[in-house]
Amino acid sequence: MPAATGLPRAVTGLPRAATGLLASGNRAARGYPRRMPMKTPLLLTSGGITNPSLRRALEELLGRPISECNALAIPTSSYAHPNVSPQLAWKFLAGVAPATGMVELGWKSVGILELTAIPSIGDDRWVSWVNDADVLLVNGGEPMYLAHHMRQSGLADLLPKLEHTVYVGLSAGSMIMAPRIGEGSVRWRPPEGGGDTTLGMVDFAIYPHMNNPMLPNNTMANGEAWAATMEMPCYLIDDATGIRVVDGAVDVISEGTWKLVNGPG
Repeated sequence: MPAATGLPRAVTGLPRAATGLLASGNRAARGYPRRMPMKTPLLLTSGGITNPSLRRALEELLGRPISECNALAIPTSSYAHPNVSPQLAWKFLAGVAPATGMVELGWKSVGILELTAIPSIGDDRWVSWVNDADVLLVNGGEPMYLAHHMRQSGLADLLPKLEHTVYVGLSAGSMIMAPRIGEGSVRWRPPEGGGDTTLGMVDFAIYPHMNNPMLPNNTMANGEAWAATMEMPCYLIDDATGIRVVDGAVDVISEGTWKLVNGPG
């Protein structure tokens, strides 16, 4: 199918995501995923909120300035990626990670939601924290590890129901919303297996960090080769780009370069 190439601008009117989106069946991930309507607004980025267009899109989703909103930061994905150190996890939480634009945006408050801790404290504690948050800031790292702990914690079951909490993903935090990430992107295997299957809350996949000089293999050509192994629309996006999903409608917010492969047409 023809590809659509993005220019440095925000665009709308791209294909709609499926109205019956995928979510968790149970915490052991058996029979996962199953169909469930998706209410949560999503802003799926490669590098975080890195420019004014993405910040404006985020504030539109929030409905008020960032300075009036309460955030929960989720660092879990950091720990299983071979190229991510504990120091980088701390930098994300401290808001000093280079050029990510997540915790450091100027929130009214920021809390930490560590997914690996949730199963041991009970839903009566953490569910209200998520429901009361204006935004979830989900760090990058190893997507299979993150998807596994989203399921194990129960957050994957709750996510599709959050009408008033915005989900902002960075890299792996965005990739896990897809039905799968591609076998070549897997660096950690969950105990329950599952190949490269992730949460499936949107009906497209994301190839992040395109043309990032620190990741020389993340070229458009390699992204196109990856997309050729996927049976769904695939967005190849650089760190100046994000994908907004609201009520099933998808649009791209960008001051950089992106490409849609396997799209309709």
